[in-house]
Amino acid sequence: MSYLLAKDTVNGAEGSVVVTRNGVNTVAAGMRNIKTNAEIQSSDMRVIGTRIIQNKSNGAKLTGTGNIYYGSNLWTDMVLEYINTGVMPEFDIQITNADPTTSVGSQVMAYYGCTLTGTIPLSILNDEEAMLKYDFNFAYTRVARLSAFTDPATLGN
Repeated sequence: MSYLLAKDTVNGAEGSVVVTRNGVNTVAAGMRNIKTNAEIQSSDMRVIGTRIIQNKSNGAKLTGTGNIYYGSNLWTDMVLEYINTGVMPEFDIQITNADPTTSVGSQVMAYYGCTLTGTIPLSILNDEEAMLKYDFNFAYTRVARLSAFTDPATLGN
């Protein structure tokens, strides 16, 4: 039986996050983590003659979360724009996983029509923290894989 070799696991710190807003690309410096999700929505289907409850997919909720070191104006500027104009700015995010030590190459995913959701801190002070950071949430309307990982060059057996 074949198995994945440890050398081909992807290091979570190897990669980049680029935010595009108003045609300007900004490397999201200070990102600690980011994760996108596609939550498949479904409905239960019951039918006479069986106790089996079937599932029918009927949509996907596209969301993401991240954590960044405090000190970047990226998200604060968008919140202030929304507060002052009533228009929630949209942005795109490109996430690249690129660990040069693996044989699986890199993956580039793009998320379009992103908007911030939830709570974004505007100011933080905390005498117990040497490095301030905060979580943020967003939703997106479209996703595309721009390049995919390849299969590992060798497998264990």
